[in-house]
Amino acid sequence: MAKSSTDAFPVWRTPEGEPVSCIEKIKVLNENLAELKGLAQDALEDAVLMGCDERQVREVLTGIVTGLVNPYRK
Repeated sequence: MAKSSTDAFPVWRTPEGEPVSCIEKIKVLNENLAELKGLAQDALEDAVLMGCDERQVREVLTGIVTGLVNPYRK
């Protein structure tokens, strides 16, 4: 997987906008994000190699993220 400017991790923030300060939490969030990026990249590459339309694959991946449910919403 090629490195790009989007490989930088964000500053993780609380709902109030404060930066998350716990190093262990930040580590878990960054590891999860890296894993998601890797899986999405692999899925895109596989689909394109199998002759799928790149735009459609991106739309499907976007739909997956959009459809995620927050079970902790109050």
